[in-house]
Amino acid sequence: MEKLAEPAAPRTPRIAVVTGAGSGIGRAVALELLAAGWSVALAGRRTETLEETVALAPARGGATLCVRTDVARPEDVAALFAAVRERFGRLDLLFNNAGTFGPGGVPVEELPYDAWRHVVDTNLNGAFLCAQAAFRQMKEQEPRGGRIINNGSIAAHAPRPHSVAYTATKHALTGLTKSLSLDGRPYRIAVGQIDIGNAATDMTARMQSGILQANGELASEPVMDVADVARTVRHMAELPLEANVQFATVLATNMPYIGRG
Repeated sequence: MEKLAEPAAPRTPRIAVVTGAGSGIGRAVALELLAAGWSVALAGRRTETLEETVALAPARGGATLCVRTDVARPEDVAALFAAVRERFGRLDLLFNNAGTFGPGGVPVEELPYDAWRHVVDTNLNGAFLCAQAAFRQMKEQEPRGGRIINNGSIAAHAPRPHSVAYTATKHALTGLTKSLSLDGRPYRIAVGQIDIGNAATDMTARMQSGILQANGELASEPVMDVADVARTVRHMAELPLEANVQFATVLATNMPYIGRG
């Protein structure tokens, strides 16, 4: 008599932290992961927008945890990762997404220091604090390891006019990604970066109505569906830890970036 195959053991849920999960790219990535069965801790400065993201998730998706977090505050970051440890017991992915552009259209000589500092604290210091907390947990857990994906930007390669704070932090994020990637090797921590150009979100609405170009003219720019970004992040996230997308660039095909636009 033919022996029936034993049913496969249930797959252990994978656990992700997504910062800036209350809107835009963070929301899209959180929803993509939840739909794929990941359990997701959603972090952001406004609890109500995090709960709005959860309300959009499929009923049969992964478990959720909303944690109000300002990534620029070390105590908030510590509380976020402590909550994740208590609820889920481990961490498989950090999508380091929280960020801000700062005041738009302000020439460098007129940019207030407080505005510069806010962008640096959010985009760079916040990414470092979250990565540091993720490193600590990924090194200690069993099985050891995990993945960090930093949200860079096309600005990590080329600036827009009047974007000195944003561009400087995104260039710095590339260095952070490389250093974390190297330091994570002994602990099975894979670190990569996704550089995104013109994903259709509230933050990029002005792209289609006209935005300042390097030649001083205003021009509308094409955008792409933010869901395509989310699918790319999920692909990066679900690779085995023996493989890593170090840098990925995902952009609206005809945006003015390659060549002269």
